Order: sequence, then structure tokens, then C-alpha cells
Amino acid sequence: MNQPHSIATQHETLFEHGYPIDAPDLRRLYENAKRDQWNAAKDIDWNQPFDPADGVLADDLIDIYNTPHWDRLTREERAEFNRRFANWRLGVLLYGEHGAMLVCSQLVESVSGSDAKLFQATQVMDEARHTEVLARYVEQRLGGLRYPLPGFEKELFDTMLGERRWTIKTIGLQLVAETFAVALFRMLAESSKDPLLRQICQYILQDESRHMGFGMLSLPDVVGEMTDAERKELEEFTQWALVRTLTGQFPEPVFRELGFDDKDIKAIHSHRRERAAGAEGSHFRKLFRKDLHGTLLGNLQKVGLLTERMRPGLESVGIRMPA
Repeated sequence: MNQPHSIATQHETLFEHGYPIDAPDLRRLYENAKRDQWNAAKDIDWNQPFDPADGVLADDLIDIYNTPHWDRLTREERAEFNRRFANWRLGVLLYGEHGAMLVCSQLVESVSGSDAKLFQATQVMDEARHTEVLARYVEQRLGGLRYPLPGFEKELFDTMLGERRWTIKTIGLQLVAETFAVALFRMLAESSKDPLLRQICQYILQDESRHMGFGMLSLPDVVGEMTDAERKELEEFTQWALVRTLTGQFPEPVFRELGFDDKDIKAIHSHRRERAAGAEGSHFRKLFRKDLHGTLLGNLQKVGLLTERMRPGLESVGIRMPA
């Protein structure tokens, strides 16, 4: 489970020979990043009290909550299910922060302009800090990383890391992965039963808005100058990344580990789809969906990728484009 895997990479490295401030908005992001650095070892209160018997996540964020599967569990079994579900969910985020660190290290090399390179260097540090703080939380609160890198996440990051073009890397990371992560960190910051996790998520959120800002500042002009064929290729990649990300968020290893069979898992999938399609769902799930969908549509609009060709892919994952 803990063995690394290698990815064949290919991208150009641009060595700048001049260092003017020619992108003031990106330089401002860089200055903000320097101002807002925090230290996971010193600024986080790692001694906050917490009772594992209460679970880590709000129970209504768990897929089987308020179903017969949940009702027949004892209090101790519910707490254990909660802990394992949290381990899987935070593992996905931890792997994502590690992957983001690697992608951003490539972006430092491949983006043009000193302002863009300086900012991307700060994001490498941010992602390193996020990897550190989540790994420490999972180790101290949840007994260590339990589940392997999910297939959808491996495929997404392998594609971004192996891709030559910085535009694909930026869309996959800042437009898709970061947008999902921000909505999830915000929900966890508001709903987790563990005050330590809430504090960690709040710190991470301070950085994430800057990261999405890079894509919003760097992509629109580039996309606007593309041919229709080039833009169509970006749209297809964006749809692929969105579908992989939004349909991969099911902790099947947790259910298998706790004795759920194929019939149970099929019923749980059906329950998830019905809840997503209707008005049912917890307050926090509704806020997450509204936050995620609204931000995605707004960001796609800003970078010039919200076209009619995107409608089928977006609607396939429940995101409705405006008429």
C-alpha cells in the first residue's frame, strides 16, 4: 500500500533571463503567499481534546446514515465506521495534496514569466505543508493511512504529471481538483466533530483560494487565443477530469472491509444517486453541492470553457449549466 509508483514525465523547462514585474496580479498573489505562510508544527494546537468514540466526521456525511444499514449498527460500530470512513476521505485529500505538490513543482519549470514562477514556488511549499499536516493528523488521530491511492486519483494525477502542457496541468489541478478540495475542506471545517480537524481545514483554506486564483489569472488569455480545435481538446480534458473526480468519491474499500457485499453496495449506490438527484440530504451536503457546483460553473465561465459542448459532461455529474 505504501510503495511509490513512477510516472514518465515530459515537459519543457523555461529558464528566465529577465525578472520584470509584468504580471502584477500574479505578483500580488506571490506577496500574499509570503504574508500568509503558517507552520503546521507551531500554529496548530495538536493537543486539543477529542473522544474517538464520538467519531471524526458528522454522521450524516456517511453514505449509509439514516438507512437500515446504519440503524442496525451499535454505537461502537458506528464510531468505528466513522473513523474508517474519515481515514479513507482524508487519505484521498492527503494523496491529492501530495500530487498537487508534484504538479506544482513541474509548473515552476514550465510556466513563463518570473511572476508565475515565483507564485508556483510558493504553492509547492503550501502543498508540502498540507501534505505534512494531513499526514500527521491521519497518523495521530486515525492510526495511520489505511487505504491505498484510489484508482481515479492515480489516473488523474498520472495524467497531469505526464502531460507536457502547463495548461492541462493547471486545468486539472487548479480548476478541477482544487475546486473540489476547497468545497470539501470548507464542509469539514464547518461540520467535523474534531476541533483539531476543523482548525487544520481552516488553515488549509487560507491557501487554497490563492491556488485557484492562479488558474483564473493565467488561463483566460491563453484560452481566448486558442483555435476551436485546441479549445475543444481542453474542454474534453476538463470534462474527463470532472467525471473522474466526482464519480470516484465512493469509499468501497471501507464497505468491503466491514462486511458489506455486492448487493449492499449496489443499494448504497442507488441511495446516493437518489439523494443527489432530490432534495434529500444533510444541511452540510447541500451546502457542499451548492458551493462546488457554483464555483465550478463560475470558474469555467471565467477561463472561457463554459460552452455548449460542456453541457452533456457537466449534466452527467449533476451540474446544471444555465440555459
